[in-house]
Amino acid sequence: MSTPPTETLLPPAQPRWIPAPAGMYHREEFPHPSLRSLLLAIALFLLTLCTALAAGTQFAVTFAQNRPASFDELLNAYTLFYKNPHALLAGLPFAATLLTILLAHELGHFFACRHHYIHASYPLFIPFPSLIGTFGAIILMRSPIRTNRSLFDVGASGPLVGFVFAVPALLYGVLHAKLVSGPSGAEVPLSFGNPLLLHLLAAIVYPGAPVKNLLLDPIGRAAWVGLFATSLNLLPAGQLDGGHILRSINPRAHKIVSWLLPIALLALGFIGQAWIWYIWATMLLASLFLRIAPVYDPTPLDPPRRFGAFLALLVFVLSFMLLPIVAN
Repeated sequence: MSTPPTETLLPPAQPRWIPAPAGMYHREEFPHPSLRSLLLAIALFLLTLCTALAAGTQFAVTFAQNRPASFDELLNAYTLFYKNPHALLAGLPFAATLLTILLAHELGHFFACRHHYIHASYPLFIPFPSLIGTFGAIILMRSPIRTNRSLFDVGASGPLVGFVFAVPALLYGVLHAKLVSGPSGAEVPLSFGNPLLLHLLAAIVYPGAPVKNLLLDPIGRAAWVGLFATSLNLLPAGQLDGGHILRSINPRAHKIVSWLLPIALLALGFIGQAWIWYIWATMLLASLFLRIAPVYDPTPLDPPRRFGAFLALLVFVLSFMLLPIVAN
């Protein structure tokens, strides 16, 4: 009589992540985003590179002619894709600088998510055929943020890292800028605001010269766009980076500001005739009706993170512009 083969008993398959009672995630094997997500990220990056090259080309042409950017020059730049693609290389300094700043910003979020075992996509750029060539970049989080401290880390990491990359680019742009007399506001189709950081750098490099007469080179303009994107993300409302930071400090204040800030932006857009604030106010109002996952571990921020919150506030103050882009 033969003995049946001995059967090896295996423990049941374990999930890749197991939520702990405190809300943290323990991973035996924390997976990377899928290959499909990577291919999508690469495709969007290449498309954004194209739109940023066109935007950069018009900045390069107008800078060489000592005049501000214009929509007409932007339309001419897009015709180069089939007329003379080689000419678009003039837009590479702008495109490379801007995409580097935006990528650094999103990778700050991405690695913060990895550190806290939060599923997140690769950085996804948003191509947009506009004056600046893009509508920014995002990452999509596939799992909720469970702790107060991870909420802060995810929110603050992107703006702080992006700012570190934007500052030297802006300094380079100021050092290579041109001082132009400039036409009157009525003769300029578009005017760009100047963040506090630009005022400070211009006062050091060109003491006594009005900052409105400073014509930034394409690299400096890319840094300007990076600072503009940073200030938008640091608005302390909704699920923006600044909203995450404020919520990690004071959830009640976050709820109040999330309602009041869109109203303030609408008023600012009306007073300053700045259409950009209408767009952001609408987006923030719409986000109020989205469900926000609860934070299960409300442990207050430790001193290093509170100092990081102060740095984020400082970055916001240095980057924010009341009237960033105004059509005259």
